[in-house]
Amino acid sequence: MTTPTYAPELLVQTWFNTDRPLLISALRGRVVVLVAFQVLCPISVAGAVPQAQRIFETFEPSDVAVIGLHATFEHHDAFSAAMLKAFIQEYRPRFPIALDQPNPSSPIPFTMERYKMRGTPSLVLIDRHGVVRKHAFGAVDDLRIGAEIGALTQESAAIALARSSAA
Repeated sequence: MTTPTYAPELLVQTWFNTDRPLLISALRGRVVVLVAFQVLCPISVAGAVPQAQRIFETFEPSDVAVIGLHATFEHHDAFSAAMLKAFIQEYRPRFPIALDQPNPSSPIPFTMERYKMRGTPSLVLIDRHGVVRKHAFGAVDDLRIGAEIGALTQESAAIALARSSAA
């Protein structure tokens, strides 16, 4: 049996679409969908961000938390927080978005490095207990990811029900 990998906290420069910083540990009890993207990545803009919005709109916020992570690992000179703010105003995603904290000793920002992401878009599924259950790089099929999120919400509910019945 493998040891579970718990999701590390996000190291964030600034937040958008939320009135307070979010902590992965404070989201325990919900499935967390972490979607890493870049505004300069066509697959992120055309696929990952709209998919994250669909997930945000489909699942109950009490069951599933969606977090966007803007991770700039290339074209640093072309990117600014103002550019991300303009992107959010233009595309209107409603889920919370974190701007990954730059790493002065590496082109890979801190959270992207902590999660060992290979690029953007990346999608990480974290179960209700804070365990990383899926780590995907590139486009992810809507139906498949929806089923996986649904299964995680049911699995967690089933485990809680079994524990309460045994008590």
